[in-house]
Order: sequence, then structure tokens, then C-alpha cells
Amino acid sequence: MPTVASQLLAIDYESEGFPVGSPVSNGPNVLQTSWNELLWAAVTVGRPNRQYVFRHGRASIYEALFRWSLTRMALDQSGPSARRLRRTDAAKTLDPSEKGAINYFLGMTICKLFSARLLQAPWVMHLDVFRPQLNPVLTGRSRPDLVGQTNSNEWVVLESKGRISVPSADAKSKAKQQAERVISVNGTIPSYHVGGIMYFRNEVLHFFWRDPDLESRTRRNTFELKLQGEDWSYYYRPVLELVLSQPQYLNQMRSEEILMPVNGLDINVGIHPLILSLLAEGQWAEAKQSCLEHGEKLQLSHYQFDGIRVLAGDTWLSPLIEFDKPR
Repeated sequence: MPTVASQLLAIDYESEGFPVGSPVSNGPNVLQTSWNELLWAAVTVGRPNRQYVFRHGRASIYEALFRWSLTRMALDQSGPSARRLRRTDAAKTLDPSEKGAINYFLGMTICKLFSARLLQAPWVMHLDVFRPQLNPVLTGRSRPDLVGQTNSNEWVVLESKGRISVPSADAKSKAKQQAERVISVNGTIPSYHVGGIMYFRNEVLHFFWRDPDLESRTRRNTFELKLQGEDWSYYYRPVLELVLSQPQYLNQMRSEEILMPVNGLDINVGIHPLILSLLAEGQWAEAKQSCLEHGEKLQLSHYQFDGIRVLAGDTWLSPLIEFDKPR
């Protein structure tokens, strides 16, 4: 078994407007997490990827590697005993468009992490999954980013944003308004319409999210979503294609709880045998249902709610090392 980055990380966050009785307490708080959870969240934000550009090959493999590499380049901790996530020097030197793209990705990742941990909604997908049924409604920027489902089959809508500085009151309001546009998923009203913002304060990562009462606002340009079983393929493909690309691990992973190394990233990843066989056969909805039925067993084996396990090696505990540019 490889060494793993077991040191807990801490993310300061603030919650606002969540109803009494919800699993989220309003006000400032701290989420205890880890690189394992963060990297899991990064690779399981379901969204269409480059497999629809390249007709041949498994582009989902590169999607997984891209997301993890982006996380490594953008975030680190200053040493094994440090607990806060900081923006790397490499991320600071990017041009504005590159910073925008990275912050957008980090915003989705952190929203996914908080959705899973605090709302018990690990099943999160990007709205672009629904583009074929919603064009031209999805044009423009006034729309939410993510739709999630809880382990009790409730729906959550999240607008995620990423900022390099503390967000203004106006930015917080706009994030919430965009989340309100989705009024139903498969005919069911979402339990939460959350506006979430990942941001940096003194280069340390923070998070803010808000869920005020829908009746307090006038909703405009609303639309409904219909999610089908095969849509869950977007959620699983990046990790599944990684596993399928390594037959020497795939065959063993079908029957044993083992992990396979991801070369060059100091990450090990696996899919629980109960889930892997269904995914390999393209039974996406059945795999998700199996996770719900075997949730306790998955957690006892240290897998996430979705049957996926990601382990970060000890190099993730140290700052990103940048090499001098050649002269």
C-alpha cells in the first residue's frame, strides 16, 4: 500500500440563509477535509469533455489527468503540518484569462466537495450535460453551473464561482440568482438553490455559500431539467476510463478492493468491485443505485459515496516545486 497524505486540511467557510433544520448551520465554520476528498471532488464533477471532440481514443483519461494536474498547479500547503490550502506562486503568475479558467474549475470542485460533505449530495453534474435539451436556453452566462442529487434522492442546484479576492455583496447575490433559474429536475422542486463562491483571502482558500428562501425573490428565465440514466456516464467516465486503460489492475479490481497508481501524479485510484462491473457494462443508473444500497459497506472500506476512492501520496503535503525557466 502506498504512503498517503492523511493530514487533515481545513477550509474556513461561511453559510448564509440555510433553513432551520437543514444539515448546514449558518455563520462561520471550518470544514475538515483532506487531499483525498479534494482530488475526488475534482475528478467527479460530471461534465462533457473532449471525448466529443476526438472520435478516437479515450479522452476521458486525459480529462482526469488534466483536472488533477490543474489542482496540483493551483493549490498547495506550505508543509506537512500546515492545514490551509494556499494559492501557488505558479497560479499567481498566470495571465488573467488563465486565472479565470482555473478559478472557475476550483469553484466547481469546492462546491462539489461542500455539496457532498454537508448536503449529502455527492452526485453532481455540470449543466452542460443537459445542453441538447436546453439549447438555446443555456446560452449566455445567467445560468447555474451544477445540479446535484442527495443520497435520499433530493435535488440541489448550485451556481459556483471562483475569485482571487473576497467577493462583494453583489457577487454573492448574483450567484444565488443564477441558481434559482432551475425550478425542477425530473418534475421535482430542488431542495436547495445554492450560490457558492470559492475565493482567496491573503492567498488562503475560503468558501461562501448562500441559500435564502426562494419566495423572497422574483425568478426569471426559469427552466426545468430532465435527467436520464445514461447521463450519469459523464460523472463516472474520467475515473472509469483510467481504470479500463490498465488491464493488469482492472481484472483484479473487479474482485478485490485494490487501487492503481496514476503515474507522475502520486495518486492512487480505484472503483469498488460492486460498482466497477456495472460501470464497465454501461449500466450507469444501476451503478448509482448500487452505491445507495451498499453505502455503509463502501464507507467502511474507505470509498466515497459513489464507489470511487482516491488516495493522494505524501508529495501533496508539500509546496509545489517550480523549476527555474531555462535561459
